[in-house]
Amino acid sequence: MILNNDKYGKSIEVLLVEDNPGDVRLTKEALKEGKVQINISIVTNGLEAMAFLRKEGEYKNAPKPDLILLDLNLPIKDGREVLEEIKNDDDLKYIPVVVLTTSEAEQDIFRTYELHVNCYITKPVDYEQFITVVRSIEEFWFTIVKLPRRE
Repeated sequence: MILNNDKYGKSIEVLLVEDNPGDVRLTKEALKEGKVQINISIVTNGLEAMAFLRKEGEYKNAPKPDLILLDLNLPIKDGREVLEEIKNDDDLKYIPVVVLTTSEAEQDIFRTYELHVNCYITKPVDYEQFITVVRSIEEFWFTIVKLPRRE
């Protein structure tokens, strides 16, 4: 999905790590209406996420993301493990990670910040609120925040 953004002059790369097809659809829909040019890549489990980020196997030509939207409750390798691997990898640790999950558990919030997550957001169950949250993420990370340049 490519959207328009004059500030960056090129598309912003987002990696969405999400196993729920409904949440994938809603996230894509929200970003489609946004103000920036976004190319969104989607993987559905933690193992695929790490292969994508490390450009392994079928992901050898994957773009380096400017931002990762990460669900915590993933099959095969959960989001906490993915976050820990990202933040302990010198080639990946500067990519901002936004946890977007249904979990409101204090231990999840604490643990992800302990692992240096950049932001923790609980997914709203209401359609309109979900769209608003995703658009707010886009607005904050791509129009307000200064992100490191991709290599």
